[in-house]
Amino acid sequence: MKIEDKYSDSINRLGQMGILGAIAFMLGIPTIICAVYDIFPNFITVAKSSIGMFALFTPILVSEVFSYTPMLGSASYITFITGNIMNLKLPCALNSMNIAGVAQGTEEGDAVATIAVAVSSILTTLIIILGLILLVPLQPVLQMPAVQTATTYILPALFGGLALSMVAGDTGGDYVIKGKLLAGVLPFIIIFVLNMFIPIRGLEGVAILVMIPVTLFSAKFLYNKGIITVTLKNDSTEEPIS
Repeated sequence: MKIEDKYSDSINRLGQMGILGAIAFMLGIPTIICAVYDIFPNFITVAKSSIGMFALFTPILVSEVFSYTPMLGSASYITFITGNIMNLKLPCALNSMNIAGVAQGTEEGDAVATIAVAVSSILTTLIIILGLILLVPLQPVLQMPAVQTATTYILPALFGGLALSMVAGDTGGDYVIKGKLLAGVLPFIIIFVLNMFIPIRGLEGVAILVMIPVTLFSAKFLYNKGIITVTLKNDSTEEPIS
């Protein structure tokens, strides 16, 4: 067995075990508490209180799986277990691959993304522990107007830098991609026009899920027309997309 196959099999096995373990913890602890204190809610109450959230978040979660898995590779396991995908794990993985000069969907990119997400998860856990210990002593500082104002700019600054690197850069590992942003023009127009007549507020997950194949079709069409080009670095020969 090749080392690459052995690595993939090991990651998949550990990832599946981790997901099953996480589900067992998330469902098992409330079940045990309800059993010990005999406070099981009836099914009707649970259904009424959760059906709205289920309808809202199911399309979002499905779209996240289809959107992020190709970028994260085997790092998807630990990413979906630990959460904080858009505001932490995904930027860490993409930035790490960019710094390492590896492409998404490659064995190198898969390994770099996995390490980045794992380190991010460990660091997040340590920061949470430290925050719990220092929460009371630092509470006066955290409530200062200057600090509260500064914290509102953290996420915009993070995503601004990430968006700038995606918009300004045209490299992806060993490849140079010209005109890649044009693939998003058609989905943008569709959503913009549709939202004028049918507001999609609350249906963002459905919109993302529907626009994924539209974006792929647009990218493939523009590539076939030669508008989007993919070449190897330091090579003028166009590299076909499989």
